[in-house]
Amino acid sequence: MLLSLGLFVFELKTVPYETLKRSTEYRWSATNRFGKAPAHQYLGPGNDTLTIDGKLMPELTGGPVHLTKLREMAASGKAWILTAGNGDVLGKWFIDRIEDTRSHMVSNGLARKIEFTISLTRYGNDDNEQLGNLMDSKP
Repeated sequence: MLLSLGLFVFELKTVPYETLKRSTEYRWSATNRFGKAPAHQYLGPGNDTLTIDGKLMPELTGGPVHLTKLREMAASGKAWILTAGNGDVLGKWFIDRIEDTRSHMVSNGLARKIEFTISLTRYGNDDNEQLGNLMDSKP
């Protein structure tokens, strides 16, 4: 297991990824002062995002059905518990974007290569009402 979002597991037979990029923002407010540099005040954490990039080769790895499942999870408007392959719980995250590019088509129109990007954002609300039902994330 590389990563799991709810019960959806990123692994070789589903959606293996090549890169995982995390970007964390920190919010600061600036107040202009006469004759001096602006004064800054820390406001707290900002957005925390993950970008997952990879390639699917349906003959060897997962295929379009797995991206469809992730799109269903995103369309549910729910957040999911994200767990790293080493067991670290990374918190609640939601899918805010899925892109894919299909190429190397065969005669029936199926792609032999699917490049994808999945963007996740950390769910900042303290309540759990927007958490997805685990069974809805099972491939």
